[in-house]
Amino acid sequence: MAQSDPKLTAAEKAKVAWYVARMAKRGIADDRERGGVVYQGDLEARVDRIIEGARKREEATTKQK
Repeated sequence: MAQSDPKLTAAEKAKVAWYVARMAKRGIADDRERGGVVYQGDLEARVDRIIEGARKREEATTKQK
C-alpha cells in the first residue's frame, strides 16, 4: 500500500527546499571525472526524516479528531 504524501508545514517545506538546493549544488560541483559519483545519501536521509515526521504528525492529529 503506497502512503500518501503528508501536508508539510512552512518550516518543513523550507528545510526540504534547503536540502534539495544543497543536493543540486553538490551535483553541479561534481567534476564528472569520477563518473558523476556524488554522495548525497546524508541529505536524502534528512529529507526522508522530515517527511516521515510530517506523516507521524498528521497521523497523530487525525487520531485526536
